[in-house]
Amino acid sequence: MLYWLLYPLHKYFSFLNVFKYITFRTFGAAITGIVLSMLAGSWFIQMMRKKQMGQTIREDGPQSHLSKKGTPTMGGGLVLFCIGVSTLLWADLSNRFIWIVLFVTFSTAIIGWFDDYKKVVQKNPKGLSGKKKIFWQSLIALCVGLAVYVDLDASSTLLRFPFFKEFSLQLGWVYIPFTMLVIVGASNAVNLTDGLDGLAIGPIIITSVTYALLAYLAGHSKIAEYLQIPHIPGSGELAVFCGAIAAAGLGFLWYNAYPAQVFMGDIGSLPLGAAIGAVAILTKNEILLVLIGGIFVVEALSVIAQVISFKTTGKRVLKMAPLHHHFELKGWAEPKVIVRFWIISILFAIMALSTLKLR
Repeated sequence: MLYWLLYPLHKYFSFLNVFKYITFRTFGAAITGIVLSMLAGSWFIQMMRKKQMGQTIREDGPQSHLSKKGTPTMGGGLVLFCIGVSTLLWADLSNRFIWIVLFVTFSTAIIGWFDDYKKVVQKNPKGLSGKKKIFWQSLIALCVGLAVYVDLDASSTLLRFPFFKEFSLQLGWVYIPFTMLVIVGASNAVNLTDGLDGLAIGPIIITSVTYALLAYLAGHSKIAEYLQIPHIPGSGELAVFCGAIAAAGLGFLWYNAYPAQVFMGDIGSLPLGAAIGAVAILTKNEILLVLIGGIFVVEALSVIAQVISFKTTGKRVLKMAPLHHHFELKGWAEPKVIVRFWIISILFAIMALSTLKLR
C-alpha cells in the first residue's frame, strides 16, 4: 500500500525512491511486525484471559505441563494480524505471489481457528477431525498447485535439486499433487512441533529469514545468474512477506518464551507452516525445505515412526511423540530442549544456504 502511495511521488521527492527497493520495504515490514506484535501482545493476553480462552493439557503428557493449564492460547491470531498489516503496508500489492501466500496463510488460519474453537470453547479435546483438516488443507494447496501449473512458463513445474545445478525433473501435471504434499506437509509438521514454549516459533523465525534471503536472490536476475539458481521474476517481493513473518514471530516470542504467557494454537501453527510451504513452492526451493525446515521434518517423522512401530510391532520407538516430548521424559529440562532445537534449526539453515555455492 505504501509502495503504491509513496513511490509514485519520488519524481517530486527524491528520498521516496527508497520504496522501490525490496530490501528497504522488507526492513519496514519487519519493524512494523515486531512493534505491532509487542505492543498488542499484553492487550491480547489480557483479553484472552477475560474470555477464559485457556489451553487444555493432555493428561498423558509430561506431568510438568499440567501447570500450564489455562494459559491463554490462540496467540497465532495476533501473529497473523501483524503479518497481514505489515505485508499489506509494505509489499507491492500488484505482485501475484503476495496474494497467493496471503490466500494460503489466512485460509488455512480459518481451519486452525475452527480447531482451536472446538478445543477451547466447546471443550472438545480432539478438536477438528484429522480427516477434515487434511481435506481443507489439501483444497487450499490444490489452488496453489493449479495457479502454478497454469503459468505459461514450463519451468514453473520443474523440480530442481539443491546440490546439482544440471539435474532437474519436469513434473508437468504431477507438480499439482506435489505442491499439495509440500504445503499440507509443512503445515502439519509445524503444528506437531508446537508443543513447548517457543519451540515452534523459533524455527519459524529462522526458516522465514532464510526464505526471505532465497526469495530476494531468486528475484534478482544478476545474482540468480551468478549463483546459477532459477530466476523467478517477482519472487523477490516474497522477502517482504517472509520478513513480516520473522518479525511478527520475534515479537510473539517475547510473550511465548519459557514460561509462556500465551500459546500459539492451531490458528498460528497451521497457517505459518502452510505459508512457509507456499514460499518454498513459489521460489522453487521445494526440496531445500526439507533441510531449512529440518526440525519440522524430524518432528513429523518421529510421529510417523512412532505410529508405524506401534501398529506393526506393538512397541514404541520413543517414550512419547513428537520427539521433543521424548527428550522431556528422558529428563531434559524444557528450556534445554527448546534452545537445543533452535540451535539445530540454525545449523540446518546454514547448511541450506551453503548449497548456493555447491551447485
